[in-house]
Amino acid sequence: MKIKVSELTTERKWRASTGMNKERFYKLLGSFEESYKETYGKSIADKQASEKRFEFCISDEEELLYFTLFSLKSGLTYDLLGLVCGMNGASAKKNQAIGLKVLEQTLKDYMPKREIKTKKDFEKLFEGNEELLIDATEQPKQRPSDKEEQKNHYSGKKKPMIMVFLNNCSILK
Repeated sequence: MKIKVSELTTERKWRASTGMNKERFYKLLGSFEESYKETYGKSIADKQASEKRFEFCISDEEELLYFTLFSLKSGLTYDLLGLVCGMNGASAKKNQAIGLKVLEQTLKDYMPKREIKTKKDFEKLFEGNEELLIDATEQPKQRPSDKEEQKNHYSGKKKPMIMVFLNNCSILK
């Protein structure tokens, strides 16, 4: 991988690229390594040793955790993420999916519940709470086929300012 953990020489670089400091990263790494082995049955190094016919972009769990946190923090597209990290876009997507799966497994006891399947689960999750606030401001709506009716339901979202600037820039025309 092009970007390395060893390049993070200051607290500022740690926070800018991962969202956490060095101590928290390495504390998380121990649990992340255990979760990787639990999920895939062996470490990345063991996997690479047994599959020598493939070249791997990420050599160990430390790089995978760094890559995953960096991808979440940076918000780059897969193609750009791949370019920055020395892999193609498809590999960036695949590696991020693996990293997110392991990170979710690592943090399963600390993450908020994302699915409530039964009424019993709902009641257990919210027992002891008197009030429940639901933010339902953005509900999907079927787009009307009539053009006039569509105008009434247009969200009014604008393009990002940089795109407006580039589209109107006389030098680029």
